[in-house]
Amino acid sequence: MDNAIYAALTRQSGLMREMRSVANNIANANTTGFRREGVVFSEYMVSLDRRGETLAMANAHGRMIDQRPGDMTLTNGRFDLAIDGKGFFMVQTPQGNRLTRAGAFMTNAEGELVNPDGYQLLDDGQAPVVIPAGVRDIGIGMDGTISADGTPVGRVGIFAVTDQSRLQHVAGTLFDPGDAAEPLDDAALRQGFLEGSNVDPVLEIARMIEVQRAYQLGQSFLDQEDQRIRQAITILTR
Repeated sequence: MDNAIYAALTRQSGLMREMRSVANNIANANTTGFRREGVVFSEYMVSLDRRGETLAMANAHGRMIDQRPGDMTLTNGRFDLAIDGKGFFMVQTPQGNRLTRAGAFMTNAEGELVNPDGYQLLDDGQAPVVIPAGVRDIGIGMDGTISADGTPVGRVGIFAVTDQSRLQHVAGTLFDPGDAAEPLDDAALRQGFLEGSNVDPVLEIARMIEVQRAYQLGQSFLDQEDQRIRQAITILTR
């Protein structure tokens, strides 16, 4: 296959990944705590022969997670929480502890705070947060301290990622910190609020159009190259 086609195909593959990323962002524009993602393009060189000739190829396997905060909405929900600034909640899943900005929680049968998927919210010691039975008033301070009828009973853990390169999106609003998370002491919580997605649908649609046009341009080039090779083969085999 012609080297130009190899280079073009790597670019087309990256554009497809970018299109899927943009489509996922748009689909989650109204998802609580969703973080916008993008694809990072880079160049890598492939050796062609022993004379040192190389071919530039496109690499689009990197992911970029947009850490900008989303808008906060007042819900007055007793266990609705939003982080004002940096940091993540940590929840316990069957695959291990995961980070999230989605702060819609509720109590399960054991009194543990869980998210809609049933994953336990963890405190700063990475133990499940438990609400005592029979309490009438629950207050959660800006530092995460939970008070039940005026008595402190626990603290919601807020975690910072010490190495952003290890943060990986795994599903929905969940992220794997790759053992690079530690408690954040100066975090600020807001009880009765939820943070929305940080996706701007208008910008994402504009980006989708750009990616689509770039892909169509690449496809046109590949079609022309295919036609050129067919003509060359026809001429050479006469």
